[in-house]
Amino acid sequence: MGSSLLLAFALMLVLEGLLPFVAPRAWRETFRRVVELSDGQIRFLGLSSLSIGLVLLTLFR
Repeated sequence: MGSSLLLAFALMLVLEGLLPFVAPRAWRETFRRVVELSDGQIRFLGLSSLSIGLVLLTLFR
């Protein structure tokens, strides 16, 4: 269980690092737009991301 969690965390870091490495200008613009969102909009994005992740975990388990 612990090694699977560490592998998942490592994969998340790899995926999170792809966009800033490949297209830093697009990443910066995207980050700038996210900063301008309201707290409610950011919470909705977080909830959507969590929900999609949980559904994918359930489907591919």
